[in-house]
Amino acid sequence: MKFTKFGRKMTSNAGILSLMDDLGKAKIDNREDMVMMGGGNPAQIPEFQEIMRQELLDLCRDPSEFKRLVGSYGSPQGEAGFLKGLADLLRKEQGWDVTSENICLTNGSQTAFFMLFNLFGGEMEDGSWKKICLPMAPEYIGYADLGLETGLFVANRPVIDILDETFFKYRIDFNTLQIDDSIGAICISRPTNPTGNVVTDEELAKLSDLALKHNIPLIVDSAYGLPFPGMMYTDATPMWNEQTIVCLSLSKLGLPAVRTGIVVASKEIIRGLTSMNAIMSLSPCSFGALLAEKLVTSHRITTISKDMMQPYYRKKKDRAVQAVKELFTDIPCRIHVPEGAMFLWLWFENLPISSLELYEQLKKAGVLVVSGHYFFPGLEEEWRHKDECLRITYSQDDNDVRRGLEIIAQVVAGAFATEKQALTGPGATGERG
Repeated sequence: MKFTKFGRKMTSNAGILSLMDDLGKAKIDNREDMVMMGGGNPAQIPEFQEIMRQELLDLCRDPSEFKRLVGSYGSPQGEAGFLKGLADLLRKEQGWDVTSENICLTNGSQTAFFMLFNLFGGEMEDGSWKKICLPMAPEYIGYADLGLETGLFVANRPVIDILDETFFKYRIDFNTLQIDDSIGAICISRPTNPTGNVVTDEELAKLSDLALKHNIPLIVDSAYGLPFPGMMYTDATPMWNEQTIVCLSLSKLGLPAVRTGIVVASKEIIRGLTSMNAIMSLSPCSFGALLAEKLVTSHRITTISKDMMQPYYRKKKDRAVQAVKELFTDIPCRIHVPEGAMFLWLWFENLPISSLELYEQLKKAGVLVVSGHYFFPGLEEEWRHKDECLRITYSQDDNDVRRGLEIIAQVVAGAFATEKQALTGPGATGERG
């Protein structure tokens, strides 16, 4: 049978498909020897898991609550109690001028971005074409294939700021960033997946001004950020206004399987997303919203984020960074300064093989990572840097993370040693191939 263009696009070799396929196969094959440093699974923090177990038990004990949980369709906008509680939290704790009419739930953040990108990007009613601008690449791997048509994204190459011998930081290059009539929306993740970068308040304000000037939305992906789950290790202020769309999630708290995405936007946009929910899935799944409703209405969710999540991941981040410093001493490796999220972005300058080849070698050696080249959607220009980076996850067991880093160091060192031998050994030309 023949698929449509859309069908072909959605079944192609997408980066996110490769990532999730690897995770699924490793789980099915029960590969206990495989170090899982590729996916975005959060850590299973025992204290938080116990809180959630008790919430679920309470729901199951109450017949009326259990019926809400599994026995009836919810609103296409999402569970009303959760929406009302979250609006109250955002007003009181963040000072955002929102009501429940400014919030919509989706079946995971990936679904939210599929809807948002195709609301504002693609062919317009007048026949013109709009793109989604990613003001700084690398950006999230999951965005790349969400357009109904190809070529939905345009990305901007960043400025690389070398901070010291170990760390560097990407910054938005506003001198080259072009926002014109071809752009339908601006989107940035904060903290950024894959790098852990947190754009500064000043950078975010400049993007907001550009969005306002061109009357387009600024979409801020805060799946790892504030107000929850709070994986932020630097000062940053959450921001929302009528021109801004903030996307949140329950996944990184430790609830990825409940697939609950949250969109905070103008009432007009929320009405549009609600309609799309009804058409695509009748209503978003109620499970996550009901499970977390008490945490939200009591505002306990932000206390948990601040007092449990943030210190936990900060410590894991520090241990992972220390391991890289110890294990990669003889390898040209820099780390993007990890200001948030749960990833290290490693840059092997002048890596003699592509990042995809490195990924394949590491997979054979027993470590799953993500090749850096996947994280540059919309950046079409040739840039060697795109093939010199890896994303690794440090959310798993610390001993496994260190073991994985040891293997990565060995494989990368072997790649550089092979090249050196090829350049200096018998019959060598002294030139790169």
